Amino acid sequence: MVGLLCSMVREPSVSGSDEENSSQAALSRVLDRSGFEIDHWRVPLEDVLASPDFPGIEVPRTEAWGLVGRLPGRGDGPSLMLNGHIDVVPAGPADAWRTGDPYAGTVLGDAVHGRGACDMKGGLVSALWAMTALRRSGATLRGDVMLASVQGEEDGGLGTFATLARGWRADACVIPEPTSLDIVPANAGALTFQLRIPGMATHASRHLEGISAIGKLWPIWTALQELEAVRNADVDPLFSRWELPYPICIGTVSSGVWASSVPDLLVADGRMGVALGEPVEVARAVFEQAVAQACSRDAWLRNHPVEVEWWGGQFASGQITEGSPLLGQMQAAHAAVAGGRRQEVWGASYGSDLRLMEGAGVPTLQYGPGDAALAHSTDELVPTSEVRTAARALALLAMEVCGTG
Repeated sequence: MVGLLCSMVREPSVSGSDEENSSQAALSRVLDRSGFEIDHWRVPLEDVLASPDFPGIEVPRTEAWGLVGRLPGRGDGPSLMLNGHIDVVPAGPADAWRTGDPYAGTVLGDAVHGRGACDMKGGLVSALWAMTALRRSGATLRGDVMLASVQGEEDGGLGTFATLARGWRADACVIPEPTSLDIVPANAGALTFQLRIPGMATHASRHLEGISAIGKLWPIWTALQELEAVRNADVDPLFSRWELPYPICIGTVSSGVWASSVPDLLVADGRMGVALGEPVEVARAVFEQAVAQACSRDAWLRNHPVEVEWWGGQFASGQITEGSPLLGQMQAAHAAVAGGRRQEVWGASYGSDLRLMEGAGVPTLQYGPGDAALAHSTDELVPTSEVRTAARALALLAMEVCGTG
């Protein structure tokens, strides 16, 4: 199990890269060798991207592949899907990593290090090994167990959207995202935005006669900080552990073409948190209103307002179906294998594919190995002990959900 995880980390399956596709193909071969029924298909990108409810994409792709491995049951019981993404975010400078190689896939002590180890190839391997244990044990399950490996989760949810569009469904779903083996039954949303802030160019020696687009970022920045504070003043109890469960963050800024010129345009990209249960349209309107009000208070922006565009990943919030037994079943399965480790239930401040599964009517929660604080970080790692514990818990969960003969 650890060997497979190391080899998967060594494949730099960055969202939108060729390796994202080749890693999916490699996992398909693993599932095939493991004795599962395989559906490995080329996603009809043109049709999927044109769907009116497509959740967004941030990096270009010329191809993408879906993958589902199935352990069939007798056909007279509920089914369980384990859903995990194979794509990872860029690793950044190699010299920032302890191993000197972000894709080393190195075992140090009780952990596998490398980009994607925590988010979320460790969880994918746990899910695969849970299914492998069930198949090798000869247990007769009444319902099917499926592993859906998806691409494009990091930039919007392409893979799960395409998997649902192909017709794959289940009566319950667990996404083994890193939760430190806690249970996450709800996610906040996250909307990618772009701000285009105008200025007026002139020679830097006479900059008082121009308007710096960089300088006009500050009133917008201040307005967004104020909006963030208001939106986080009263939150759902599931999110009480977070100081900012619904953050607003500008991640990239680009402005200017010459050091001796006053810049006439600033482009900033960022992400806005969506509150639990808040419609995406409402969140966008609140954001746009805050920007418009900031513009109205500035002499230049009043007549040259900031443009707001929503692009890329558009993650709605999501929460497990009320009354679903899945949360209690997951707690019981974990308690049976975790040796008394305390488990908590909380909402995640980031978006995930949970909202797509729930939108399709599939009760869904997150439970998996690794600390989400290490996701997207340098020196990302996942404890191998947690990968094993998650695999055992997911195997027990499958027997509970699907039923045994």
